[in-house]
Amino acid sequence: MFPLLSFMQIASLLFIGFSLGAAALLIVGNILQRQEPLRCASKLAGFLLVVGLAGIQSLHLGYLLNRFDQVHSAVYLLLLYGIAPSFYFYSRQLLIADNRYRPTDCLHVTPILLNLALPYHLALPVAFLVGSGYLLWLVKILYGLRRQRRRFHLELLALGTLFTIAVAVLVLGFIWPLLNETDFISGYSMLIGLAFFAVTLTLLRFPGIEADVSEAVQAAYAESTLKNIDKPAVLARLDALMKKDKLYTLETLNLALLAEQLELSQHQLSELINTEFQQGFSRYIRQQRIAEAKKQLLADPNASVLAIGLSVGFSTQSNFYAAFREMVGMAPGQYRKMHASSSA
Repeated sequence: MFPLLSFMQIASLLFIGFSLGAAALLIVGNILQRQEPLRCASKLAGFLLVVGLAGIQSLHLGYLLNRFDQVHSAVYLLLLYGIAPSFYFYSRQLLIADNRYRPTDCLHVTPILLNLALPYHLALPVAFLVGSGYLLWLVKILYGLRRQRRRFHLELLALGTLFTIAVAVLVLGFIWPLLNETDFISGYSMLIGLAFFAVTLTLLRFPGIEADVSEAVQAAYAESTLKNIDKPAVLARLDALMKKDKLYTLETLNLALLAEQLELSQHQLSELINTEFQQGFSRYIRQQRIAEAKKQLLADPNASVLAIGLSVGFSTQSNFYAAFREMVGMAPGQYRKMHASSSA
């Protein structure tokens, strides 16, 4: 028993260290991100979610190292009760078609007040019970997107991984009375660490996942806006803007600007791209940029990879590399080297 417990403690400490580092990187990366697909309220909720999880991990660290015990404090319960509402306010803009905030949304803050009224031995399982309610909400939302799964099945797999981790956390919370407290803290720490790992890996693999999922949600619930549109003519104009004018090279290109060029509304253009290309606007533009970058990488072997990435419309080298790996499955330099050697 002792070697197993020691292994669990070491593993949990490693996961805690990774969680704290990943939380710092997520916050800094979000601050430095130029294109902001989320509202300020959603971004604040995301910040509170990351900080809350990192705070819980910090308290777990103190407990496991026998430095201090804040796991039984009101601070720990406050952080614990804040996770589910923070997740809701962060994800609602991505996962709900009509994502306007309403006065009734304030009710989602009320569970946080429960930790002030309940004793610890009741507050802890109730926190996980509240979390199960939000998990059911997430199941309902993802089920509504089932028709969109062919567009981003890998992204849904990533979301499914996070969902599985959330289920494991809830199971752990409900069997808490049956566990040694150290085992519970160790197991909870490792699951939070796995969640941070899954989120970090997902953002690296799918840098545009927030915009892609949001556009898929809008497409899933929107009524058709293309009834009186000459789609062949609009598609021909769109093709000319991409292939001839290379409008995608504009770093500031967005849905509104392209819709204006096509004399469409933003909703019409979004639906057109979703129905004709089975992808959202953001992914469509990334695809155009990467296709041009692939041509330039082979046509001009002496050009730097960064220069090519910037020339096709990416704002930073990291965005270019992430999008290239997402679309091609390898780094730009590796792609150039592989195709150069095969043609030699």
